[in-house]
Amino acid sequence: MNFISKQETFEIIGLYMEVHNNLGAVFLEIVYKDALEYEFQARISSISEKSTL
Repeated sequence: MNFISKQETFEIIGLYMEVHNNLGAVFLEIVYKDALEYEFQARISSISEKSTL
């Protein structure tokens, strides 16, 4: 079984906390899921742009 590294885990939890802090605790789960998906896609795009430079 492949597990992600401590650093990746730390970054994922940090991203979740950032989204939760920005949105607050008033929305349904789907809103947080969509926001996390958006943030993950933005990070992936940012990383792939940096790797092509």
